[in-house]
Amino acid sequence: MTFKRKSIEQSREIVSVAVALPVHRLYTYAIPEHLRSQARPGKRVLIPFGARTVTGYLLGNEKEKKEFEIKHLLDVLDDSPLFPVEMIPFFRWIADYYMHPIGQVISTALPSGLNLSDKAVMTLTQKGMRAFTDEKTTPLEKTLLKALSKQTAGFSQLEQLAEQSISRALVYQMRKRGWIRIDRQITTRQVRSKTIRLVAATRFSPPTKSLSAQRNSVLAELKKTGEMNLSVLVKKLQTTASLIRAMKRDGQVSIVEKAVYRDPFGDPIEPDEPPVLTREQKNAIDRMEPMLGEGFKTILLAGVTGSGKTEVYLRLAASTLQKGLSVLVLVPEIALISQTERRFRARFGKTVAVLHSGLTRGERYDQWLRIAKGQAGIAIGARSCIFAPFQKIGLIIVDEEHDASYKQEGGLHYNGRDLAVIRARQNGALAVLGSATPSIQSYHNATIGKYGTVSLSRRINRQPLPLMETVDLSKNRDVRGVYRYITATLKKAIQETLEAGQQALIFLNRRGFSAFPTCAHCGQPIRCNNCDISLTLHKKANAFRCHYCGFSKSALSKCIACGSDNIKLLGVGTEKIHESVEKLFPDARVARMDRDTVTRKGAMVKLLKGLKSRQIDILIGTQMIAKGHDFPGITLVGVICADLSLNFPDFRAGERTFQLLAQVAGRAGRGSRPGRVILQTYNPDHFAILSAKEQNFEAFFSKEIDFRKTLGYPPFTRMIAVHISGKDQQQVVRVAGALGESCRQFLSVDGSRGATIQMMGPVEAPLSRIANRHRWQILLKSPDTNRLHGLVKKWILGKASFPVHRRIKISIDVDPFFLM
Repeated sequence: MTFKRKSIEQSREIVSVAVALPVHRLYTYAIPEHLRSQARPGKRVLIPFGARTVTGYLLGNEKEKKEFEIKHLLDVLDDSPLFPVEMIPFFRWIADYYMHPIGQVISTALPSGLNLSDKAVMTLTQKGMRAFTDEKTTPLEKTLLKALSKQTAGFSQLEQLAEQSISRALVYQMRKRGWIRIDRQITTRQVRSKTIRLVAATRFSPPTKSLSAQRNSVLAELKKTGEMNLSVLVKKLQTTASLIRAMKRDGQVSIVEKAVYRDPFGDPIEPDEPPVLTREQKNAIDRMEPMLGEGFKTILLAGVTGSGKTEVYLRLAASTLQKGLSVLVLVPEIALISQTERRFRARFGKTVAVLHSGLTRGERYDQWLRIAKGQAGIAIGARSCIFAPFQKIGLIIVDEEHDASYKQEGGLHYNGRDLAVIRARQNGALAVLGSATPSIQSYHNATIGKYGTVSLSRRINRQPLPLMETVDLSKNRDVRGVYRYITATLKKAIQETLEAGQQALIFLNRRGFSAFPTCAHCGQPIRCNNCDISLTLHKKANAFRCHYCGFSKSALSKCIACGSDNIKLLGVGTEKIHESVEKLFPDARVARMDRDTVTRKGAMVKLLKGLKSRQIDILIGTQMIAKGHDFPGITLVGVICADLSLNFPDFRAGERTFQLLAQVAGRAGRGSRPGRVILQTYNPDHFAILSAKEQNFEAFFSKEIDFRKTLGYPPFTRMIAVHISGKDQQQVVRVAGALGESCRQFLSVDGSRGATIQMMGPVEAPLSRIANRHRWQILLKSPDTNRLHGLVKKWILGKASFPVHRRIKISIDVDPFFLM
């Protein structure tokens, strides 16, 4: 008997699988004989998991398995791996550091719409039909039976049909009585390869005299082209697909399906000629180029706006490709990807791939496959591009490395910039972090020798940085109307810019028309039904909207407190500035760039083309206009209110303010004419405003780093935020309190080691309710990263962790960026 078990054990192959569910451990499965040739790491597999069937990711062979009872893989879902074996340690590191289930880490990395799972589907039985007429059947049960008599349904679908929430216990009781049957059905994948049908003439076509005129014309066309897309052929010859299929049956033509890639690029790009390098650019390249392929190194490329960092990136990328290595290029926002992608395509052609959320699911899937199959050597995208499935990476570029957009706020709370450094380390690659206004974290790492530094201190055309001046808005408090936020100084500067035939950029980091609509009768703000925040009026859409949950209601709505329709439109957004500027300068061509105007595909590119071709005189926008754009015609930048980001209850408020102002100022004077920047502010003496005005990053860093050190904030400590949320406010408060007490107990058990960890909270979040979920948080910080992570793993994820009700969501945010 022992011998038999041993033989069975030795004959099977055991593999490790990450499940695409919120479970932190890996699971082992046996590979059936018929799947062994297909089961390779990096492929998706269909697996039994409890009573369900779900998608998993095969990570490799399991060396040792003691259990005798083990389930088998049901199917292998991919012809070739979706990610290389080299990425598995990367996924494991992310799962461990960010304390996120590894299966969900991989799901985040992969293009969406790939995974299969099963769902419960309910069907009415004959016994259930009879129960519908039984007097003992309750009204709710009759409602459910009636709904299922029309169609089969899942739980959520049944709730929609019944128009009320339903207890699962009731459904299971109905199944126990035999009224309904519950089956599990596999869902279909939502994205797959695009295929076309190609038609070609066969070698054994019959003599043309025996064929009809239509068939002869088809064969004649195919002999000229060799093969042709079926739909193109039908359209060109004005024939029918049924005729072509009949010709296939008769052996005159062949029809084959061929996978093709969807094109995300649009217009073709003319190849460019590399420009002559400045001395600083050449020195920067000479310094970094020898590092390529020679092991891990991180370089902070600190270059002023307009100093030619992109050309440095292009030259380094060319050298990397020559060594047979791949290049990853991260940019902070989709708005910048088009500009960067066009520059790289002009230099490198078809070897460039793009990965970002602005692509359709099919386009993203195709670009992913191009990279995974080695058909692209460069990938460009926003933060998720860090997961591009390259095997051999030689260079990772993070442009505008300071930007907060690299931090993912939902689901897996990762930082794309930090992962770039980790992936470079694991691949022995060069990581280049570029910025005109480096993050405090990166610059500190440079000052202590953790990162190398390369500087570009001059603009490539040797133009000086723009002249900056501040306007004190506190002196404008009594002014009413448009001149309260477009001061006389700014108006005069815009007029002079237009008269000189130049372009102006007006910056306000708040979209919409009115940010604080308030009842004039009772003073009640017009608030979101789901969040504790004021709605914003969007005049063009004629609606009040919430920028957090998407709630919307008509702009004609009355005050819910007193019923008055007299709503005062306080506060200002880009839409209101747009309207005011058009009234002040009726002959100017004015455009607006914010999330409201660039949601349609191609809208962003159209706006940028209009600016470049001088079809726009004044561009008004939010922070998306502040980053990386290069338009020589802009000589004036006006900042409506420089203080908005200073008012956030966040230790990074000063850093964000300085970076935003310095970046938006850098859009001015990049051509042959000098630039001018007007900062309107209520705090002209704040050190972040003064440093931005003087364009002195070192002065800002010196003061900010002292502040961080004194208060024990990053980079001198590491932080982890634990967020508690739920729909029942009292339940959230109870859980937050109990969770806080649980943490104190863990800290007291740790004794002296726990003394290095500081706990703040639990406390209600500044935005206490979003999307009808009440929010509390606990903040932990410590100079000892390992102890901090160890505590949270034991406290939240360990066997002795605090039990939490399933309706309360606990999320862990490692290295949080936003504490709202």
